[in-house]
Amino acid sequence: MSEFKFDEENEKKFQKLIQKYPKIDSLTLPSLWLIQEQEGWISLDAMKYIASRLGKSAADIYSIATFYTMFKLKPTGKYHICICKTASCKLCGSGNIKEKLEQRLGIKPGETTKDGKFTIEEVECLGACADAPVMSLNDKYIGQLSIEKIEKIINELE
Repeated sequence: MSEFKFDEENEKKFQKLIQKYPKIDSLTLPSLWLIQEQEGWISLDAMKYIASRLGKSAADIYSIATFYTMFKLKPTGKYHICICKTASCKLCGSGNIKEKLEQRLGIKPGETTKDGKFTIEEVECLGACADAPVMSLNDKYIGQLSIEKIEKIINELE
């Protein structure tokens, strides 16, 4: 049996979701969101837990969790920085922004600083091309990035 379980608050939210989504398949994404909200990421243990709660196989839940880039499948730093790597952002200088972050934080995309403070991730389109180059910081979008703007952001977070 899984060691993960919803805390009391998220168990209440889960029960409300059951009422809202009487079709079990519709509960998968909201359930994964609850796990990520509680833990900051979705472990294999948590996937097994939600599979048992939904009457699904762990493989079914894993296939869904790994399909969507919005789900974090490993712990991330306190500040999770996602840099857009698609054409609009690349043309507007996201490569320079990524290099600056790597140099400043001493990590590459997919890594977390030793102090657990920062994680950098390169992602597909963030859907904010008009503000390219764009990044998200803990799911808050920041556009029209420059080296100076990155320096200011990191200084404020340190």
